Formats: sequence, structure tokens, C-alpha cells
Amino acid sequence: MRRSRRMAAAVSALAVAAGGLVSAAVIGVGVGPALADHCDPAEATQSPPAQQGEQDQNRNRNQDQNQDQDQPQDQEQQAPDEQSPDQQAPDEQQDEQQDNGGQDADQQAPEQQEQAPEQQEQAPEQQEQAPQGGGAAVLDPAESAEPEESASTFGRRGRPNPTRTATPIQTPTPSEEPTEDPTEPPAGEPTEEPTGSPSPSPSPTATGGAEEECADLGPFPEDFVDIRRVSPGQGDARIGRNGSSGSFVSQCGTNRNGHNNPDNFIVAPGVSNGAHHLHDYVGNLSTDAFSTDESLAAADTTCRQSDKSTYFWPVLRDRKSDENVEDPDGNVGQVLRARSVSLQFRGNATSDVVAMPRFLRLITGDAKAATNGTANARAAWTCSGFQNRITPDKYPLCPRGSQVIRILDFPSCWDGQNTDSANHRTHVVFPDQSGACPQGTKAVPQLRMTLTYSVPQGPSYALDAFPEQKHNPVTDHADFANVMPDRLMQTVVSCINRGRRC
Repeated sequence: MRRSRRMAAAVSALAVAAGGLVSAAVIGVGVGPALADHCDPAEATQSPPAQQGEQDQNRNRNQDQNQDQDQPQDQEQQAPDEQSPDQQAPDEQQDEQQDNGGQDADQQAPEQQEQAPEQQEQAPEQQEQAPQGGGAAVLDPAESAEPEESASTFGRRGRPNPTRTATPIQTPTPSEEPTEDPTEPPAGEPTEEPTGSPSPSPSPTATGGAEEECADLGPFPEDFVDIRRVSPGQGDARIGRNGSSGSFVSQCGTNRNGHNNPDNFIVAPGVSNGAHHLHDYVGNLSTDAFSTDESLAAADTTCRQSDKSTYFWPVLRDRKSDENVEDPDGNVGQVLRARSVSLQFRGNATSDVVAMPRFLRLITGDAKAATNGTANARAAWTCSGFQNRITPDKYPLCPRGSQVIRILDFPSCWDGQNTDSANHRTHVVFPDQSGACPQGTKAVPQLRMTLTYSVPQGPSYALDAFPEQKHNPVTDHADFANVMPDRLMQTVVSCINRGRRC
């Protein structure tokens, strides 16, 4: 019997050691240094593992800890009374052997080998108990430091635990969006992706926990599409016999001088941060919230041929980069400067063009299209090498070696009188599908901005936007004010009407 008690104590010690090792392993998993949280939508494309019932774990931790602490004592107390005849048999044989002269330690090995399976059977029970408690609390990196519930601070906390990531949009699941490497050819023929945009939701500063706040900022996995799954489009209207087929390109650079601000003197004159997102500017060097016709005319420019016009658009950001984390509007990430900027003035499909009046102000697209609807939306996204595939409401995922392209076409049918209007749209409208201007309007040179970017692989970039727009790609837009000298504008008109490329 003394031998039985010693063996029971050994079994208890082994069980406690196994439980401690498993607990230590569990504690070590995922407790590395906190990674910077960039609200990277690429994280949401990975299906989260099956949840283990956090509430059940928390509820059972104390109970499991008590069980683990009491288990050795219970086993030791129960061992003498509850051992089966098979377990007692080796001890009886040992007593007989001792009476007959005893055996050496090597002859006891078979008895220990017979007991080893029993110890192995108990070890899995300890392993199953360890994740729920195991005598020590399981550390969750996402819970180790609770951040403030503000869009201005989400960039400073750890990356959300994938088992707790919240996705507020219950439209296509991540598996419905292309998550494979863009270099791999898609299966089957290219198909159109869903074009629905996220429904309006509260400002990210009004959300609850950290994960919900990050997920609520956008963009979302369904805002991206593999460009090879986009069907080829029809393209521009064909230029007729009476149309104007020439073009003129104003060369103004790519904003290497870093002219940026969140203003918009056309839509919100005199209001600093009136756009609530950062703009890139080329051309006129003085453009800000307080610009006037007079101040623009007196300023210098980055454009050639003394084109003092101002061209601007919302910046694109690398959302994997933990920069601008204090931005109150959630525009976080490193600004991506366009690799190339083309400012091309084109003709009309059915008629010649007339000169733009100086100080004509134009906007294209709708910065609030995600909530206003798409009536005024004019976003057009594509990839180099795939320009015949245009997506109006998705960020394109381009194959390696291909660059993201934004195409922003401006209205070009002028009412002949006004340089601006109350809604900044009715004085200059778009041609119809045939390319003809509505009756009572005159065709002016149509500005097309083409912006090319190198972006990080995967769904990890986004436009700056108003907070409630969730960085939806349908909100892409741009602004223009004509400050060309009259002589330069006449050159533009001549090139276009004569079919020249200038």
C-alpha cells in the first residue's frame, strides 16, 4: 500500500507539470510586441478562426484554477481506496518479490511502462483544461491595453485580435472578394463584382470598442476588386465628322513641392479644413481656403507656359503605414504621391470647342456620394495595362508590376455666361452619351486628369474622405479653376479644333 501511495503521488506530480507546461504555452501564444494598427482592410479578408466563447472562458477561469490546485490532493486522497485490482496487482507482486529476496530496479521497468498509458490518458485532460484556465490567465493582446474610443487614437494601439474583429457590413463575405495574389490568374471568365456601396453609418468617433471603431472607419474588403474580374467597357464616345479630335496637355508636375491642405475655396470658401480631407495641388502655388480670383492671378505656378490654373484632388494613402494617427477625421496612413499626373484638355465628339472663360470653376464627382447617392459620382478606377476595364465604385487590385490609375473627367458643356453656380454644377454640365452638349450650352475643352500610383499589394490603400464616407472609392472627385492667360487658352482651343496633339 505504501508503494501505491508513492505511485499516486508521482502521477499527481506529472499531471501538475503537464498542466503547467500547457498553461505556459498558451500564455506565450500571441503575446509578442503589439503591432501598429493601421485599420488595414487586408486583415478583414482573412476568415477569423472559430471563436472559443470568451465569456465562457472568463466565467470558467476561476473554477478551473481551483480544480487544478485541488486536483493533486484529491488524487492522493482517493488513490488508496479507488485503485482497481489491476493497479494493486503490481504492488502485491512487488511484496512477494521482496519476500523472495527482492529484485533490482531494472526489473521494475515493465511495471512503470504499464502505468505510463494511464499518465498519458490524464495528460489530454489537462491539455483540454489549460486553454480555459490551466492555473493561469490566458493573455489576449487586444485586451492588454484598451485604447481610447476615438478615431484620432486608433493608429496607436495593437492590431485587433482576429477572433474579435467586427465587420459591420454584412454584404459579400471576404471569400467572395479576390484574396489570392493578384499575380495568379483568376478562375473562370472575368465577371462583374457587386457595385453596391456601404450604407450610411455613424461617424467613427461614435463607435464602441476598439475593434468596432477600426472596422467602422473603412474601406471594407468589398470596396476592392481584382481588375481582371472587371468586364471591358465601351470607352469614350466616337468622334464624329464635325467633332474636335485634338488635345492639349498642361504640364504641371506631381506636387513634389508638397502643396497640401484640407481646404476647398470653391465649395467652402474661407473655411479652413472645409474639406475634412487632404488635397494634392498642382499648378497655382497659393491655393487655399482663402483664394480669390485676384490672389490666384498674382501667384506663381508649377505649370509650364504660365498656366496659373489650380488643379486639386484628395490624396491617396498607404493604410499600412502608421502615420497621421492624430487626424480627427480618420484619414490615417502615409500620403502616396502620384507617380505621374496628366492634365489633358480634349475636344467634343460632335462639335468644335470654344474658349473657357478665365476663372471658370469646375468640380467633378461627389465627395459625399456614399451617402448622397451616385447621381453626381464620376469616379473611374483602373490599372495600367487594363485601361479598358473601368470600375466606378471599387478600388482595383492590380497585378504585380501594374499601377493604380484614377481617371477624373470634368464637365465640358458651358452655359455661356457664368463662371460658377450655387451648386457649382449647373453652369457647366456633362455631354450626353453620344458626346453632344445639351441645347443652349457650348462645348469647352474637357479636362481629364489621369493620376497613376504605386500602391502596396492587396486591399491596403484608400482615398482621404469625409469621415461618414468610410473612404468609399465612389467618392473620388477633383476640382479645377481656370487661370490660364487668354493667349494660352486660345492655343488650347486651336490645338483641339485642328486635331493636333499639343
